[in-house]
Amino acid sequence: MKLKTVFFGIISILFTSCVIVSPGTVGVKSKLGKLSNKVIQPGLVGVNPFTTRVITVPTRTVNLEVRLNLPSKEGLNVLSEISILYHIEAIQAPNVIQTVGENYEQVMILSIFRSAAADVCSRYMAKDMHSGQRAVIEEAIRQHMDGLLIDRGFVIESVLMKSISLPSGLYDAIESKLEAEQISQRMEFELEQERLEAKRKKIEAEGTRDAQKILAEGLTEEIIKWRSLEVFEKLSNSPNAKLIFTDGSAPMLLNEDLK
Repeated sequence: MKLKTVFFGIISILFTSCVIVSPGTVGVKSKLGKLSNKVIQPGLVGVNPFTTRVITVPTRTVNLEVRLNLPSKEGLNVLSEISILYHIEAIQAPNVIQTVGENYEQVMILSIFRSAAADVCSRYMAKDMHSGQRAVIEEAIRQHMDGLLIDRGFVIESVLMKSISLPSGLYDAIESKLEAEQISQRMEFELEQERLEAKRKKIEAEGTRDAQKILAEGLTEEIIKWRSLEVFEKLSNSPNAKLIFTDGSAPMLLNEDLK
């Protein structure tokens, strides 16, 4: 009985003396409240359970979801659900625990995010957060946060505005404006088509006028006489009987065929 108790006691000590650092994390030893500067890689590590514990820090991408009101340029509050994707640099893990503590998400990431989001969003209209400007706002917040946190060991990968809830009535105003813009664009298109058609007709009329002018300038008295002689020649070769009245210089006057 005593041997069994001793055996289970030894087994318990062995289990409590081993800590597993999971993949995607690193460990930092804290011995009697003093942190080690050595970074423990994923795997099995032995510790003294009475004096030492291992603090794990994620080096994989972590998704931190936040729900808060964002201020807009016109002074409105826009309710938003946002995902912050970040990770901690492995080599900086001891420094993060030493200078920030284990509650680093609340102390550093969320605090800086709220400040950065308020600063960036206050430059944009509420409708911009719900339109094509969303990606610009997300990147501006990310850069703001990353600039403040990168030296502390945090890397902000992305800031994603998953959903935006605009104030009551603003949706209708945005839809009305978009509809008015579409009507205006359609009318502008139709006016442009009319302008192009009028321009085409003008060019066509100018071409006809120029052709007639050129033709009129080319019909001199000599050319008319020459063309008359050509017609006389063709008529003389025609087998049909014809009666021709002419003074020899003016255009001809012909009757119908005699029968």
